[in-house]
Amino acid sequence: MSVSLRHDWPDLWFLRHGQTEWNAAGRIQGRLDSPLTAMGRLQAQMQAGLVGDALGEVAAGRGGIYVSPLGRARQTAAIALAGHPVIIDPRLAEIGAGAWEGRQKADLPQRDNDLLTYTSAPQGETLEQLIARVQGFADSLAGPGIVVAHGLWGQVLRGLTKGLEPGDMGAQDNGQGCIYHLSQGRETRLDAPD
Repeated sequence: MSVSLRHDWPDLWFLRHGQTEWNAAGRIQGRLDSPLTAMGRLQAQMQAGLVGDALGEVAAGRGGIYVSPLGRARQTAAIALAGHPVIIDPRLAEIGAGAWEGRQKADLPQRDNDLLTYTSAPQGETLEQLIARVQGFADSLAGPGIVVAHGLWGQVLRGLTKGLEPGDMGAQDNGQGCIYHLSQGRETRLDAPD
């Protein structure tokens, strides 16, 4: 499966949710959920300090703020985008990891990266299905957007934007507490100053 470089999507600012209890414990969440840790709430506050310019551009371009329906993303959005109206979109949910949800990551067969590992889960979502879901969301956008979602979901969005092959998408960094600005086939990572 190969993908083509996308230059026609509006500008997007991607925020991965903050660290959760299960992230810290090395447990697979998928469509299950766990709350943000104190570090996760701090990461969302760091994103709040970075999102100002994006909010202005989204408002000027008549775009929107889109959030996954899962609790950890909604909790992050409530902190990072406090007071701004959001659109909850089920297409932004994390990959369905099937029979592996709730299990320790260390107990699973490992592949080259988490994206390839999770998309091989029994009764889970395939990489092709995840790519189609992410692309369907991005194709539907008429204006710039802020997206609050999940690590593997975001690696696919960012990979599609940059024209990466599916097998390479999971090799990208997967930061929390930062914002990835995607524009015209390029990515800029925004981090809080030290």
